[in-house]
Order: sequence, then structure tokens, then C-alpha cells
Amino acid sequence: MTLPRYVKLVEVSPRDGLQNEHKFVPTAVKIAFIEKLADTGLKVIEATSFVSPARVPQLADHAEVFRGIQKRAGISYPVLVPNLTGLENAIAVGVKEIAIFAAASETFSQKNIHCSIAESMNRFKQVIAVAKQHQIKVRGYVSCVLGCPYEGNISTEAVIHVANELFQLGCYEISLGDTIGVGTPGKAVALVRAAAEKIPLNSIAVHFHDTYGQALANIYAVLEAGISVIDSSVAGIGGCPYAPGAAGNVATETVLYMLDGLGIETGVNLPLLRQAKQYIREYL
Repeated sequence: MTLPRYVKLVEVSPRDGLQNEHKFVPTAVKIAFIEKLADTGLKVIEATSFVSPARVPQLADHAEVFRGIQKRAGISYPVLVPNLTGLENAIAVGVKEIAIFAAASETFSQKNIHCSIAESMNRFKQVIAVAKQHQIKVRGYVSCVLGCPYEGNISTEAVIHVANELFQLGCYEISLGDTIGVGTPGKAVALVRAAAEKIPLNSIAVHFHDTYGQALANIYAVLEAGISVIDSSVAGIGGCPYAPGAAGNVATETVLYMLDGLGIETGVNLPLLRQAKQYIREYL
């Protein structure tokens, strides 16, 4: 197997990272953090989440954050949306890309978004239809692809069914998320290869949490399998508030250090990334 020459890093810390913090991070700090991330050369920075403040109070200032950041040419600033209301609120502030999130586990789907997998697909079908009317790109997340905090093992077939359905609905990219960080390299590669039978490899991303210290090994393994899009979070902050026991995301600076060492291009400056890391860590 050969490694990719270029990897796209999808920085999720402003959303997936800060949503799991116990204290509310002031709007001005969030905006400054995103600007520092943009300085590094990152091309995709997930800015915030247009979910109900009652569900994720840490991101209740989503509209203010999105309005406040400087939209730089060549950088995407996707936001998470759970439903049509979230999409409408995102459209109102000029969002150009959204992410939707489904689960491969029925129990996790109920805990996270209070509906079955089938019901979530019907909901997202409406969201995607409206997004297309407004020329908004849609990315899809699938949670619990290598294990669930409530159900344990999740079948590959269940994961591929959800991932392919999102892709067929119109998501340009599908991020396979190891929400509780139980994956190992062999399992991760097997899942990616199975997904690639339905979805083009260049439309598949990976999102690893580092509960057992396997995230970097998993990433290297799936790079060899042809993956070239990686979700990560500066300083490893974040995780899912509805996934008991999940550790933080894989740290962007750790992933970048490995990619730099392998001679894989990302366009991201490691010293500047460390400055962004230091900025948010000093506040948190």
C-alpha cells in the first residue's frame, strides 16, 4: 500500500472540542481561536453547532461566533445542524457548509438526537433538500462506527447502511466516527475497505477518539488503505457529551507531526498550530 501525497485535515475543535467543556468559553475567545486556526493554513475549520442552547449551552452563541469570524478565501467553515430549524438559523447568518450527524447505533441515536435511525434519515433528507436549494454543501457524520457505549459492538453492515444512505442523499463526504475510541488498526481498515465498496474513497473521512491510545495507529493504518481526510482537534479537546466514557479527539498537532514526518503534504504550519493550541489551553 502507498500513502497519500496530500491529506486534508478537518479541524473540529471549535465545535466538537468546545461543546464538551464544562464552562462556557466567551464568544470573543472562540472567534480569536478560530482566527488563530485559520492562520495555520487549515482549509476546513468546523466553527460551531446550530443546536438548541438547551442541549449544548457551551455553543449557545453560535450565530454570534459565525458572524464574528473573518471568512477567508479558500477556507471552509462548516457548522453542525440537527434539523431544519438549525439549518434555517445557519442560513440566516450566511453559512455555506453544514454537517449532519447520524448514528450506526439505534440506542445512541435515541440518546443523541431523540429519534430512531430511520427517523433521523427522514429528517436529514429534508435538511439536505433545503440546503441544496441554497447551494449549501453537506457533510455527513456517522457515530459509533466501531463500537457504542450502550450496545457494544456495532456490525459493519449497520455502519455501511447509514453511511451509504447519507452519501446517496447528497452528502459530499462521510466522516466515520469512532465515538468512544475502541477501534484498533485492523478493525479500522476493515471498516474503511467495506465502506469503499459503496462510497468512493476520496469521499470518506475518519474521526478517531483516543480512549485507548489507538487513534494515531488507526490513522496510519487507514492512510495505507487510501484515506486522505482526517478529522482532528487541537490539543485533543472535545468528545461527545452523550457518549459516556469517551476520551477526547485525536490531537491535530500529533497527527500533523506524524504526517510531516511521513512527507505527506497538508498545507498546515505546525508552529502556528502549536500557538493556537497554547491559546485555547491557557484559557481552558
